[in-house]
Amino acid sequence: MEYYYSNKDEIPISIGTTLLKLKVCGMNKNTTEVAALKPDYLGFIFWKPSKRYFDSKMPSIPHRIKKVGVFVDATLLEIADKVKTYGLLLIQLHGKETPAFCDELKKAIPQIKIIKVFSIMNDFDFEQLKHFEDVCDYYLFDTKGKLPGGNGYAFNWEVLKKYASTKPYFLSGGVSLEALDSIKDFMKRPESKYCEVIDVNSKFEDKPGLKNIEKLKEFKKLLADKGQLKTDN
Repeated sequence: MEYYYSNKDEIPISIGTTLLKLKVCGMNKNTTEVAALKPDYLGFIFWKPSKRYFDSKMPSIPHRIKKVGVFVDATLLEIADKVKTYGLLLIQLHGKETPAFCDELKKAIPQIKIIKVFSIMNDFDFEQLKHFEDVCDYYLFDTKGKLPGGNGYAFNWEVLKKYASTKPYFLSGGVSLEALDSIKDFMKRPESKYCEVIDVNSKFEDKPGLKNIEKLKEFKKLLADKGQLKTDN
């Protein structure tokens, strides 16, 4: 069995078996209630055109829940300001950020982890990932749509059969309660080997930024019941 260590203080996460982490993105109106469900990550969107744009006071969140800042072609200074203001531990880059920008960001804010997002529909050129291998910590695969994220529908996960990297990645894009069996089937396939996190957003909302707590609670429970969720927190 292979193991990937996110950092030296974490217990090993088995790769290619059934253990996943959960990220809830688009946090805004009921962050405290979502945090009480103990997801592994909470995502806050700092892109002003988004309906889930976060510009509120950050509520108290247990440190074990990692705060992720989501940006779209922001400047380094803008990102650094949000990291300092909100205590972000990860940066999710949803725009056309270059490998050079990621490298500059990593050097300027060495304590943060970088997630580089790639949008997929029916096909994807995985060759472009090689330029980011040394300048980011994770990839995130989302559905290609009109918006940088939160489009509400899934891409064809079969595309990930061509994934050739060993870097852990987040799986996003229209994940819903109805996707549980698909997630279970996906995690049995070789292309899931480095899938570390399931990222949910719009399918668990009553309106943009207001998460449906009961749906999230049910999703987490059923994912754990199916042996797919890492539940050490």
